[in-house]
Amino acid sequence: MISRLFNEFLKMESAGGIVLIIAAIIALVMINSPMAGLYNSLLSTPVEIRIGDFEIAKPLLLWINDGLMAVFFFTVGLELKREFMIGELSTPSQIVLPAVAALAGILVPALIYVLLNVDDPVRLRGWAIPSATDIAFALGILALLGSRIPASLKIFLMTLAILDDVGAIIIIAIFYTSELSVLSLGIASTALVILFIMNRRGVTSIPAFLFVGLIMWASVLKSGVHATLAGVALAFMIPLTDRNNPDNSPLRELEHELHKPVAFFIVPIFAFANAGVPLTGLGWDDFLQPVTLGIILGLFVGKQVGVFVVSWVLIRFRLASLPAGASWPQLYGVALLCGIGFTMSLFIGSLAFEHLGQEYFKPARLGILVASFLSALVGYLVLRFSTSTSDG
Repeated sequence: MISRLFNEFLKMESAGGIVLIIAAIIALVMINSPMAGLYNSLLSTPVEIRIGDFEIAKPLLLWINDGLMAVFFFTVGLELKREFMIGELSTPSQIVLPAVAALAGILVPALIYVLLNVDDPVRLRGWAIPSATDIAFALGILALLGSRIPASLKIFLMTLAILDDVGAIIIIAIFYTSELSVLSLGIASTALVILFIMNRRGVTSIPAFLFVGLIMWASVLKSGVHATLAGVALAFMIPLTDRNNPDNSPLRELEHELHKPVAFFIVPIFAFANAGVPLTGLGWDDFLQPVTLGIILGLFVGKQVGVFVVSWVLIRFRLASLPAGASWPQLYGVALLCGIGFTMSLFIGSLAFEHLGQEYFKPARLGILVASFLSALVGYLVLRFSTSTSDG
């Protein structure tokens, strides 16, 4: 059962990665063509919801970043809960290598960025941008190599990327929270307590959980804490099992229902909305700006160094084992793929710089696109070459 779910997940993430790339290309084409005005106008379209005195009014771009991405993080949270309870993260021995590698893959890129931007507190806000890995994009590249890549290496990458998402969630909660509203936080906390009681009482009605979760999301949105965290909190309240029907799993059912819309609709829309970087008139100076260079070196160099070096140390001193059937060059290729930050890096970049204008966000997006492209291309070539060599 778990093996079948994993294979379905992998196929879906791989296909979703292709759709993701297409959406990003469309955004780049539009912003660098006569359609740039249409692209910008679309994303700045005001969208408003009002119920009595309660109002949420944001441009379409922020509805995508605060609303649709909350659904994305909700799905991530469902996957995390399942993995922690019955999956790859439920056994300590299975998570040592990807967990420590993920931590190094967060810290080393962040350190590189900080060293290049330490003299400017505003630029320093982007320190977490190169610490993220885009699981859909990375698995999509890995899938291009088919069965030549050992399944253990795919599981290693997926586990590492999931733990990377945990790190991103913690970073967002601690470092990208604005001025807090006590009233809104109180309502959100009450909703969370209700969800917890529902879980403990054995409630399995998904609509009931989603209704209370929607109230929690709106309250968190108004509180100053980023609204995507409400998605993660709601996910961990969804019951894995049904006391009255052992064959029923509300969490798995919801996870299965959400995977396609998230992979083929939500994430590509986010990529379309955030990948539009004007490329006309770019010179070498644009690539050498501290923000851009910090992200490029952080993702493309820092990720591979952090993940691969720490993995080598753990395996060398027998604290972990090389994934079954994998070679060192293949492990290095996967470490390179971890430098594909794309969706997650763009999201953290929007949190860091969205209120500071294009002076900061444009260099950040440029760095993310360049580093993600380099990591994808070089990672694929290393894996392709190492696979051909091992096959020969």
